[in-house]
Amino acid sequence: MIEAGGGGMYYLLSLLSGVLISLMLVFNGGLTERYGIYSATVIIHVVGLLLITAIVLLKREKPFAVRHAWYLYLGGAAGVLTTVFTNFAFGRISVTAILALGLLGQSIAGIMIDQFGLFGMPKHPFSGRKLIGLTLILIGIAFMINSFELLAMAVSLIAGVTIIISRTLNGKLADFTSVRTSTFFNYVVGLAGAVIAFMIIGGGEVLYPDFGIEPFSPNWWIYFGGVLGVAVVLVCNIVVVKISAFYLTLLIFIGQVFSGIVVDIIIFRELSYNALTGGVLVAMGLSANLLLDKKKYT
Repeated sequence: MIEAGGGGMYYLLSLLSGVLISLMLVFNGGLTERYGIYSATVIIHVVGLLLITAIVLLKREKPFAVRHAWYLYLGGAAGVLTTVFTNFAFGRISVTAILALGLLGQSIAGIMIDQFGLFGMPKHPFSGRKLIGLTLILIGIAFMINSFELLAMAVSLIAGVTIIISRTLNGKLADFTSVRTSTFFNYVVGLAGAVIAFMIIGGGEVLYPDFGIEPFSPNWWIYFGGVLGVAVVLVCNIVVVKISAFYLTLLIFIGQVFSGIVVDIIIFRELSYNALTGGVLVAMGLSANLLLDKKKYT
């Protein structure tokens, strides 16, 4: 594990990615309202792929020059599964519950990856003295679960696991290639998965609805969710091999929750006290564990 203090930049980047995710959700939400869930997912991946392709070309990288283990290219597919699972749970349980259960799934998967070095990642064993911090984190998660439906809760938990798998595979591929090449393959495979999901379960959605004289939304900003998505994947590809999967999950969550609270206040004029309390408890738990790490290396 990176020594306390030495990973400060990576901690800040992790928090930044959480903020970007909150903004991305706002953009993608507007796109979903206009086109539908699965059509919007395709559009998001098209925009992201166009952007990262341009970046790769400008950097004169050759993504197809060298092949690596096939499973390393499945990060984008796991990301599409996350979208499908989250969309299934949406409306069945609260958004706060989806967020909390997703964090629980990510935390469990992150601890397993850290403990056993799964997918070839560095090992970061979890010590018993960090149980106090972990307990605070679990209480914070429990505080945010305010609605119950067994299947939706299970799917939200699995969505958290697929997030970790996607992030880890992308990061490992970036370690072998570059953060840009890994992001490129994330969107290539992700777009293929999004198209398949659209064709199988997209229902009556159409990618090019007839809006008369307005084929595109006047709210042009809703099309930029894919741009922020590229930024998030790039940042995660940088930090995922630098700090533990568990810490990365918590830092992204904290950035996402608190920036999400600000967005809710600005746009919807409302404050979720459950999200605020849960976020504070998770932040306290993370801080406790970080302090224990600092003592370990000093």
